[in-house]
Amino acid sequence: MSEHLKDELEFTGTDTYVLDDELAKVVNTAIKLELPLLLKGEPGTGKTLLAHAVAQNLGTDLLILNVKSSMKAVEALYQYDTLTRLNDSRFGDSSRNVSNIEDYIRMGKIGQSFTTDKKVVLLIDEIDKADSDFQDDLLDVLDIMQFDIQEIDKTVKAKNRPIVIITSNAKKDLSDPFLGRCVFHHIAFPDEEMMREIVKAHFPSVSQKLAEGAIEVFYRLRQVAGIEKKPATRELLHWIRALSTDPQFDVKHLKAKAPLPLLGLLFKKSDDLSRAQRVSLSGF
Repeated sequence: MSEHLKDELEFTGTDTYVLDDELAKVVNTAIKLELPLLLKGEPGTGKTLLAHAVAQNLGTDLLILNVKSSMKAVEALYQYDTLTRLNDSRFGDSSRNVSNIEDYIRMGKIGQSFTTDKKVVLLIDEIDKADSDFQDDLLDVLDIMQFDIQEIDKTVKAKNRPIVIITSNAKKDLSDPFLGRCVFHHIAFPDEEMMREIVKAHFPSVSQKLAEGAIEVFYRLRQVAGIEKKPATRELLHWIRALSTDPQFDVKHLKAKAPLPLLGLLFKKSDDLSRAQRVSLSGF
């Protein structure tokens, strides 16, 4: 990664992140307008990986805020470490000055993105896990690019406006004010043509027959009735990597009426795995 952010701030993809024209336009529009980019889509469509790719392509750092259902907005900004201060006060063996509360303020991921000396990419991952108050409070801060630390009566202002990417698995609706202040894009699951490009980007030397056969089986398995957690792109890539390094594997195994190899890399739930195995025995 380069030490300096790309001057033009134009995202053009990476060697392993296959970018379609529409997504490229959306990302660069969000960067140009300095608005958060909200990405929706089912798990495994590359939402989180996009943030990694943007940071890599622009030559800057990535900060990740993993949202939890119980998280309060202030935790994303900063934390006041009262326990450490209490211990320092009781035992008196710290180099910190217990009367200086600022020594016990720790920046959260948003706080870090504001106080760093360079422009970074800030990923707010799975925002739909949080309640609407959390969402709206965060957007207020990202609008004005500053927040207050109440314990020390100090305002933290962003040195550089971060590039903000927010992901949602669409498990619950986001508030209208939240949606209205973001650039929105839905990442659809890749079709077979796009998936071929993705596989080729990750495995340029893999056998074409293996790649084609694995992709064909993968999409058929995703359509098996009753599957609760469909395998995503990352599972397919793990599967192809495993098959390509298995000395006992032959491409013809993908078409035989026999148990498909290493299906546990595609399906992580017992019932899903059982259904996929039964279907493979029937030869689809």
